[in-house]
Amino acid sequence: MNRPAQRHASVLYAVSGTCAALGALLWVRGRTGALPRAYGDFLAADSYTASSWRIWSPAVPEERLGLYLVVAGLLLAAFARLLSSRRD
Repeated sequence: MNRPAQRHASVLYAVSGTCAALGALLWVRGRTGALPRAYGDFLAADSYTASSWRIWSPAVPEERLGLYLVVAGLLLAAFARLLSSRRD
């Protein structure tokens, strides 16, 4: 009966890692605001413009959404750890 619990824990760890990684990327994107210099130069050279597409509603800045996702990832990882230790 340990095998299904290990699968559930693996899935929860994968989801928590994904949430934390996406949250960290959004947090960095929200903090920097502008494109990195090398990337901005590349876009200007090819006559592309930076996207103003928002991930979330204007009421929640990307930096805050990133922090929410990082916290959600940490909470899911803690829950997965609790679940796997409880089943042992």
